[in-house]
Order: sequence, then structure tokens, then C-alpha cells
Amino acid sequence: MIDILLAGVGGQGTVLAAKVLAQAAQSKGWQVRTAETIGMAQRGGNVTSHVRMGSNGEAIYSPLITPGTADMVIALEPGEAARALPYLAPGGVLVTATTAIHPVTAALASQPYRAGDVVAALANSLQAEASREQAAETIVAPNAVTTAQDASADGVEGYPVPLFIPVDDEALVREAGAGSRKSLNMMLLAVAVAQGRVPLTVDELKDAVRACVKPQFVAMNLAAIDTAVANFG
Repeated sequence: MIDILLAGVGGQGTVLAAKVLAQAAQSKGWQVRTAETIGMAQRGGNVTSHVRMGSNGEAIYSPLITPGTADMVIALEPGEAARALPYLAPGGVLVTATTAIHPVTAALASQPYRAGDVVAALANSLQAEASREQAAETIVAPNAVTTAQDASADGVEGYPVPLFIPVDDEALVREAGAGSRKSLNMMLLAVAVAQGRVPLTVDELKDAVRACVKPQFVAMNLAAIDTAVANFG
């Protein structure tokens, strides 16, 4: 089973990204359940989408991901990555864009909202989690001989813990060309797939885009996926 939480700001296409991800999984014959928590999305509020996929043939009974159990969090905005971080499982993967979308409250606050500070805090939090995991292993087996295999102990879905993938979305948008900011959601999905952390192929992701996106926007989204894969594949 793969649990993926997508987080963003209203208007970024978080729900569409979840729909594309679910379509790609369903095309493989997996059972999929999704749910959205949209808040004040039309006013720039946060949007959270839960995607649960039975990648090993499991039946999915609930669409909601429990905090601390998400195999992956994909965030379209760094502040939303920080908001969604409690959902990430030990050994999970965090993929986030690094460009901030400043809410109205940031303009009224005495301290500015700096995306770089948020990204650094996310990296520090995940590094601290890795240190706690290593310390826990030492407590369990204080006399054990540490080997290279111990140092890369399996985490969620057999991957070392944890993994943080910050994506310079501004650079990707410049490379992809005009209009690609609207395809940031597909870019981040492509990064996750290209890194091998989601059991889907890039071609399966593209087929899902063709099935879910309006025809006039398909080419733009496919080009955005190619750009992301070229940089993170």
C-alpha cells in the first residue's frame, strides 16, 4: 500500500494532481481512494489531498491518511510542506517546491515569510528525525556491531530514512517556458515518479494526464513532465 499526501494553496492544482495520481494507479488495476480537505481554497487557503493506493492488491477501506503514516508528502509550496510534515511516516519522502506564495497575513505580520527559512527548517526537521531513528536503533541493540547495512536501515517501502527532495520550481518553470507555472503540480508528480519513490512509470503518469486534463492543456503538462524528468530522473 502506498499513501501519498498532496498539499498546496488554492489554485495550484492540488486536487487535479491527486486525480491524475489516482488515475495512474487505477490504470494498473489497483484499488484507490482519495479525499480532499480544501479549507478556504478559493481565497488562497490550504488544500490537502489524500491518495491511498493498494499497490500490492490490498483493499482500501478509508480514504484518509493518518498522521505519521504517509509514505510521501508532495507539497506545491514550502509553507504547506511544513503544515503537512506531521503526516509523514518515519522513512517517508518529502518533495516540495521552494517558492513561497505569500498569504495576506504575511503582509500584515511583523516578520516576513521567507521560503528559504522554511525549506531549511524542513531539512533540519528531517535530519533530526533521522538522528532519532539511529538513536533508537542504538538503544535497542547497544552492543550490536554497526555495519554499512545498519546505517542505511530500511524505512517505508524499503527505502532509507528519511528523504528530502526540495525542487527549485522557478528554475524548472524558466526551462519549461511560458505558462508552465500552471503545470507545477505535474512537475512535482514527475519528480516523485522519476526518483523511483512511486511505483509508477513516467509513461503511466502521462497517460493519466491525457485522461484527466482538458485537451488544450495536455501538451503543456506533458512538456512540464519531460522537463522535470530531465532534471530529476
